[in-house]
Amino acid sequence: MRNKLADVLIAKGIKDTKVLDAIRTVPRHLFMDSGFEGHAYQDKAFPIAADQTISQPYTVAFQTELLAIEQGHKVMEIGTGSGYQTAILLQLKAKVYTIERQLELFKKTNLFFKKMGYRPKKVIFGDGYKGLPELAPFDSIIVTAGAPEVPKALMSQLKVGGRLVIPVGVEEQIMTMYIRKSEKEFEKKELGAFRFVPLLEDKN
Repeated sequence: MRNKLADVLIAKGIKDTKVLDAIRTVPRHLFMDSGFEGHAYQDKAFPIAADQTISQPYTVAFQTELLAIEQGHKVMEIGTGSGYQTAILLQLKAKVYTIERQLELFKKTNLFFKKMGYRPKKVIFGDGYKGLPELAPFDSIIVTAGAPEVPKALMSQLKVGGRLVIPVGVEEQIMTMYIRKSEKEFEKKELGAFRFVPLLEDKN
């Protein structure tokens, strides 16, 4: 079923063989509520706890491919969610620091990682808008929720040469990639429309 899913993603334009191999390896059904397990290898998003979703596999593969991850890359993920995207990054041998804003999901996913033997560098309960300045800079930053604008804190935590992939917009999001060219210069690419749950900010 995972091989068939990878074939669907190839047909939709995913080319990175390492990303496709990760899709073939990570057991997506284990990251889903039991009622949806039978649908785990469809290319669809499904509900999880705290009114969030597990992203469509194509979206996961698309964002991951844009990051151009190499072994040992230091990656910050904003929005741990079910942990499926985290597991794909770990399968690519990235060093993953992941932040979750929803306490229910943070607790559930943290336990799940330990049970399954997934080893992110850090799983953090906190505000993704702020990132992790004390651990910056990062080779890549991936945001898995829709942001009305690009948080400046995240831009500043990217290495020169690093990539930030973030869906930007309110009702509908445009997948946007920023490549840091120098301390002050970024290259911006817009890569099509997607739909995500909103990125929540701590207003306190």
